[in-house]
Amino acid sequence: MHIIFYSYYLYIQNQAFMELGKGWYHVIAGFVVIVWGVTFISTKVILLSGLSPEDIFFYRFLLAYIGIWFFGKHRLFADNLKDEIYFVFLGITGGSLYFLTENYAVQYTLPSNVSLLVCVAPLFTALLSIWFLKNEKISRSLVQGILIAFVGVALVVFNGQFILKLNPIGDVLSIAAAFCWAVYSILLTRVNNRYPNVFITRKVFFYGLLTILPFFYFKPLTINPEILFQPQVIGNILFLGVIASLLCYLFWNLTVKKLGAILTNNYIYIIPVITLITSAIIIQEKITVFAIVGTMLILAGVIRAGK
Repeated sequence: MHIIFYSYYLYIQNQAFMELGKGWYHVIAGFVVIVWGVTFISTKVILLSGLSPEDIFFYRFLLAYIGIWFFGKHRLFADNLKDEIYFVFLGITGGSLYFLTENYAVQYTLPSNVSLLVCVAPLFTALLSIWFLKNEKISRSLVQGILIAFVGVALVVFNGQFILKLNPIGDVLSIAAAFCWAVYSILLTRVNNRYPNVFITRKVFFYGLLTILPFFYFKPLTINPEILFQPQVIGNILFLGVIASLLCYLFWNLTVKKLGAILTNNYIYIIPVITLITSAIIIQEKITVFAIVGTMLILAGVIRAGK
């Protein structure tokens, strides 16, 4: 496993890779959202095994943080205090607070509500970009693509069962998660061109872990070996930590650097499609005509936005 990731590190450092055409970065973004679409099922398995949302986040980010130390130079701090503060907020918005709000939202409202509301992250990103980023362009095709994809997400999430059961706490937490990811994407553009990708990702993992620690004062970390060493827990934690966190955060941060925050975040709309397909395979969830039409709209929206 170490050889695989070390080879990946050498590969991304190669100048030829960094100069790939933009089409390849779309492929990378697609790979990341496919993995993240599967994580919902993986997380559900671990939750049913006895771990809390805080436990899952801590163990997956700890594993990712340990793994990323095998990459690059062991630089500890940013160039100045201002940038270090940026990294603190990156760890919060892209790590601890994002995952806590999303995971706890599922406990208060329907998973379909959470999936739909979290997918407003690209909309938040576009709005924040208008206010804070001068180099991001909001074109007509981008707006059209976002709206088309959002309609597709609604069809996929509800899957033909249009029952929206509102719960203020769960819905607010879902929207908060989407807003956190949008802020993370905007903050990422502030440091992306001045620091190596590996350094940025490592700082996100570190401050994500650091800011989750106060929560364990109220609810202690689960260290029960009977829970942690269950095969399904070990396997899924490895998947979440090594693939979904370590590898995918490196890829995602690189893609944001090359394609921009708005366009990259538009790929988030594909996540419910992957979750739906995975659910159909693993837990035999029925796929309806609404889901198929929704999938087509999502893909059309992402392609439209990419133009």
